[in-house]
Amino acid sequence: MCLVVPELNEGDGTALLRTLRRRESTRAVLLTRKAGRRELVVLLGGGVRGAVTAETPGAVRIVGRPAPPVRRGPELTARELGVLRLVADGKSNREIGEDLQLSALTVKSHLARISRKVGTGDRAEMVAFAIRNELLT
Repeated sequence: MCLVVPELNEGDGTALLRTLRRRESTRAVLLTRKAGRRELVVLLGGGVRGAVTAETPGAVRIVGRPAPPVRRGPELTARELGVLRLVADGKSNREIGEDLQLSALTVKSHLARISRKVGTGDRAEMVAFAIRNELLT
């Protein structure tokens, strides 16, 4: 939704935000000639996506909410990623050990460490986590 408001005076941001919330329409962009910093902060903090203001002729200011921080997955070692790739291929601990020249007990140890890092003990959930976080290429 695009909102066109000629001017936002003190307190107008709060009233506008209240109306938007009542209509469940905070996914909006505001176009205005004049708006105070405080009003823009209130609107952007309340969920409005962005604002474009033109306070002086020929000058346009574009304001937006900061992007959410990029959530990074846990740091897995190259060996842990290799084990996880083979788990994704459906191999057992013994088969993974044979492929990587490790004992099945060492593979189990790697899986336990991966499990702690990603927060799950289920092999399928570990693989799903790796796929969602683009850890397997």
